[in-house]
Amino acid sequence: MSVTSLDNLFRPRSIALIGTDNSARAMGGVLARNLFTGRFDGPVMPVHPRDPAVHGVLAYRRVADLPVVPDLAIIASPPAEVPGLIADLGARGTRAAVVVSAGFDSAGQSTGTALRQSMLDAAKLHRLRIIGPACLGVMVPRLGLDATYAHARAVPGDLAFVSQSGSLMTLMLDWAVDRGIGFSLLASLGDTADVDFGDVLDHLALDPLTRAVLLC
Repeated sequence: MSVTSLDNLFRPRSIALIGTDNSARAMGGVLARNLFTGRFDGPVMPVHPRDPAVHGVLAYRRVADLPVVPDLAIIASPPAEVPGLIADLGARGTRAAVVVSAGFDSAGQSTGTALRQSMLDAAKLHRLRIIGPACLGVMVPRLGLDATYAHARAVPGDLAFVSQSGSLMTLMLDWAVDRGIGFSLLASLGDTADVDFGDVLDHLALDPLTRAVLLC
């Protein structure tokens, strides 16, 4: 298993946020709010083709306009836009992305398969690693990184939680918050088009702040 660029996924210094908007309750709106209020110590830069700001934060029209190369991109755009965004991010120097976008198969399984392959082809060209698509996202509480659309937030601790299912991650968060249990990392992997359980376990095996891993 390769852990290439996983540090950019789980220890980023800068983040691009693509495909969210100013709605308060929609998935993209919750994702934006969580990122902006998570006390992440680095720039979180929204990319939006029309809105000048997202939740009061200055937005940029294109990936090429970003003032800093993002280590990590969080993508909630329609599936048809994802391969092009991955290509743009890779060309800019980004090496990791979390694709929360779902619905790749909404236009048919063959179309969905083709979109996933185009996304992976664009990523491979730049050695860019992808979590997802169709995932809840990732949290690294000690970094103040909440790149999810969950409604609960984890506190720092020494347990890691890795799940395919976003629903199971949400249930784990609710359970842990009530008991004061903290986490070093939480990740919902979704469709595991690229990064899989083995990759994340290899990364966590080298993490001195993780004592144990809960795996679903």
